[in-house]
Amino acid sequence: MESHKVTILFLGDEKCGKSTFLSRISQGSENLVGKVPVTLLRDMDQPYVFEIRSRKAEYRFEFYDTSSPESWRLLKPDLIVICYDISQRLSLINLQRVWIKEVRTTFDTSDVTPILVLGLKRDLRSEEDPNGIIYPQEAYRIAGEMRADKYMECSAVTGELLKESFEDICTTAMKEARGGGGQSEGGCSLM
Repeated sequence: MESHKVTILFLGDEKCGKSTFLSRISQGSENLVGKVPVTLLRDMDQPYVFEIRSRKAEYRFEFYDTSSPESWRLLKPDLIVICYDISQRLSLINLQRVWIKEVRTTFDTSDVTPILVLGLKRDLRSEEDPNGIIYPQEAYRIAGEMRADKYMECSAVTGELLKESFEDICTTAMKEARGGGGQSEGGCSLM
């Protein structure tokens, strides 16, 4: 059976929910649905390793986030997940103004490396937001403008769409490991 190692880099503003997402999925597939207590992983334990087996191959996914003890700019990621906080409009703005530019200037393979956009803290989306609510359609449009391959959103606290988001990340990582990945021509699929 073939074995593949895939480096997955999570980028995004501080406190946008990346660590909670990674901590929640580290608790195992049986804890991806519903509300369960989350024990946060320590930054110094990176990479967070997940081993997954399919019918055709075994995969070792190594997840890093921007608070990685080693500089994330030195990594050579096979997949990049840019995250933002659904409850903070500034986080969505930084997705466009900061993070996609960081990816394009830091990684020379940014034109072929798959890029996913993940909206976190879905449970905190509020109609009363003074800066205006961020609807999925708006974030999906922005992800398409950035040439992201996929847009997802979830809540690591409530478990809403968590399993689906994790499965989409894994599916994209598996395709990339088998050589069938790569950035799309600008189309973005909505989950």
